[in-house]
Amino acid sequence: MSNKFVGAHTSASGGVFNAISNAQAIGAKAFALFTKNQKRWDAKALDTTTIDKFKKGLEKSGILPKHVLPHDSYLINLGHPEVEKREKSMAAFLDEVQRCELLGLDRLNFHPGSHLKQISEDECLSKISEAMNITLNSTKGVSLVLENTAGQGSNLGWRFEHLAQIIEKIEDKSRVGVCIDTCHMFAAGYDIRTKEVYDATWAEFEKVVGFRYLMGMHINDSKPDLGSHVDRHHSLGEGKIGLDAFRFIMNDKRMDDIPLILETIDESIWKEEIELLYSFEN
Repeated sequence: MSNKFVGAHTSASGGVFNAISNAQAIGAKAFALFTKNQKRWDAKALDTTTIDKFKKGLEKSGILPKHVLPHDSYLINLGHPEVEKREKSMAAFLDEVQRCELLGLDRLNFHPGSHLKQISEDECLSKISEAMNITLNSTKGVSLVLENTAGQGSNLGWRFEHLAQIIEKIEDKSRVGVCIDTCHMFAAGYDIRTKEVYDATWAEFEKVVGFRYLMGMHINDSKPDLGSHVDRHHSLGEGKIGLDAFRFIMNDKRMDDIPLILETIDESIWKEEIELLYSFEN
């Protein structure tokens, strides 16, 4: 029996419960979803019918809440240098966490934030921690899962040190986690293509951040080269990372029992990609 829980970021179009059936259709044992339209600030509140339908659907699917990795809206920037815009982001973020609470989900994945070249990295990272603390104080049961970025533009979170710096200032460390995206990691300059560099990169992750915080992964190949700081996902084995890295992950006990989520570019082959990943297990 595999201890790996592989899935994909499935569509919740027509209702959040549809993400479950879309995951089941591709043989997923985990999935990610947006609980609202990720390109809009406002969203209709989740009604009791929708919530019930989601909870019953999830229970029936056999997928555990801890293997579901909801993602927040891309508009949110908890490190925004402007007070008004940051407050708007914080309100939207709180709503996202509360939506997870209502759906019975225990984690929310998000991109840390961007300084927009207006404030220092340190100040931006502090703002992100502060926003997370405020959110944690007004919610319960949902962990905030920081995703590493490719380091495009002024996005922070591409270095393990950024993630560690944010976590350091979190008051309730039992409710903070990290999601590592393989494409972002590679684009940020962390190589995982051979066993030697794979081991070295994860040893650095353990030293700087710590595996106790790893609560999910995004499994993507990368169109751009190592250290490009460009975020372009590719299908497994089609990009610059190649298949070996994914073989290492599937045989790495440290990635057991967390959602391993495909965000590769061709969703028509997600079923095959999931099967491919499971075939790598020794």
